[in-house]
Amino acid sequence: MINLAAKPFYLQDEDIQWVQEKLAEMNVREKVGQLFCPIGMTDDREQLKMLIEGIKPGGVLFRPGPGKDIQEVHRFLQDHSKLPLLISANLESGGNGITSDGTYFGKQLQVAATDNEEMAYRLGVVAGREGRAVGCNWSFAPVVDIDLNFRNPITNVRTFGSDPARVARMAKAYTEGIRKSGVAVSVKHFPGDGVDERDQHLLTSINSQSVDEWNESFGMVYRELIEAGADTVMVGHIMLPAYSRKLVPGISDEDLMPATLAPELIQKLLREQLGFNGLVVTDATPMAGFMMAEKREIAVPKSIAAGCDMFLFNKNIQEDFGFMMKGLESGILTMERLEEAVTRILALKASLGLHKQQREGTLVPGPEQLAVLQCEEHKQWAKECADLAVTLVKDTQHLLPIDVETHKRILLYVLGDGGGHRSTPISQYMVARLKAEGFDVTVFDKKNVDFRAVFTGVGELDERYDLALYVANIETASNRTTVRIDWEPLLAADVPWFVRELPTVFVSVASPYHLLDVPRVQTYINAYSGSETIIDAVVDKLLGRSDFMGISPVDPYCGCWEAKL
Repeated sequence: MINLAAKPFYLQDEDIQWVQEKLAEMNVREKVGQLFCPIGMTDDREQLKMLIEGIKPGGVLFRPGPGKDIQEVHRFLQDHSKLPLLISANLESGGNGITSDGTYFGKQLQVAATDNEEMAYRLGVVAGREGRAVGCNWSFAPVVDIDLNFRNPITNVRTFGSDPARVARMAKAYTEGIRKSGVAVSVKHFPGDGVDERDQHLLTSINSQSVDEWNESFGMVYRELIEAGADTVMVGHIMLPAYSRKLVPGISDEDLMPATLAPELIQKLLREQLGFNGLVVTDATPMAGFMMAEKREIAVPKSIAAGCDMFLFNKNIQEDFGFMMKGLESGILTMERLEEAVTRILALKASLGLHKQQREGTLVPGPEQLAVLQCEEHKQWAKECADLAVTLVKDTQHLLPIDVETHKRILLYVLGDGGGHRSTPISQYMVARLKAEGFDVTVFDKKNVDFRAVFTGVGELDERYDLALYVANIETASNRTTVRIDWEPLLAADVPWFVRELPTVFVSVASPYHLLDVPRVQTYINAYSGSETIIDAVVDKLLGRSDFMGISPVDPYCGCWEAKL
């Protein structure tokens, strides 16, 4: 049973009445439409109008774009929707999760490296203010996965680290901050990623912990976030075999399902054992982890039958809508479960005051609110976070700080730096900053490797350069199986073979685990986020203008003893 007056909804009598009235007014097709939260793939107004007035979805998510454009699209959607929409975004790193001109505050692991909950709170405040400015009301964050396996290609810097207690502390602070703007949170990805070394985008991954191990780690985190009033939980395409076997004695291996399709994990573990009363949303359903578990015609209605309340993204919205209707007709999904799910969707909307905002015409703020994007306060907060986060993992050669008088000629190697929607390439900015400080910078040209240069002697290298500097921006990304260094195929021409010959510094602005591949580098720095703000902080620390204050939220040595030398 849903308690609309209890946590996390806390609805008043008039709000409960609105939920009940709207549920009663809807026909079956309208109720089914509310289950869907599709991804916005176009800004064509006619196509959007057909979606909103045809499917009548309960929510929508758009990928980041210019704030002005995103705000206008959100306004159009809300204006043409009979019921107010949940408008979501991946606000994991700041306002840049929905606007390309929003503040890139920093990855969650960067925030964790400060070991300061105030920074997590500020991340939430920035994400909430800037998300709300363009019309968002639902954050698919914080990520409460625990980065227990350094080989996992998708958790990594998106997490608050490997310590469950720190993950809980930081996630609660983020939640407190973002709620200041009236934005709901969705903690993710239940039952917990970061144990497997595989990506649920590509297969159904597995959390292999025992029941006791899970209770003491992910279970503890979810209990604390639920107690703190988490609005929604995003369920991943991740199996938790130990708990499924405990809750369903005798279940066969063939019947083990990812959490999105496992009623024992949603209804018994999440709802009954952990006491979660709020809305449950699936992770993106085009992921292979969902697609490979069950025929889609069955999986679409089965996800709601299993206990999910909202269905995220589609392969084909019309087809998925048909599958949901067919599942209702065949009995996979009951009317009782459908109405329970829609009640929670409406309750979340009411808890955010969306029904009142719709009457007042304030679902999407006016254009003047865009001034908050990258405002001075947000940029200053990001700068302070960067200063506290940059971590000197080791400097066993006692090289730092460097000086333009003694290390003027720098050979710069750039690894990764491909950009993407999560951040932008930063190597050019690094070069500009170093040159502005008076250094002569030669960038290793990976695209035009001279075969003869591979056999350059040690003497020639020493004559030409005073320092080798590596900057790695190899990011986690959906559908990427590893976050390892791919060396230049031609005899690994960019590998640091010269660490005993030429002073060498390695700086990672993405994955904190590169010592696995460069264990003999004696000066290694983790900075966690590929932003200009981070580069400014790194340069200041390389030159000794600022102390290194970051702590490692994970094991940067990857369990390799030789990486500590």
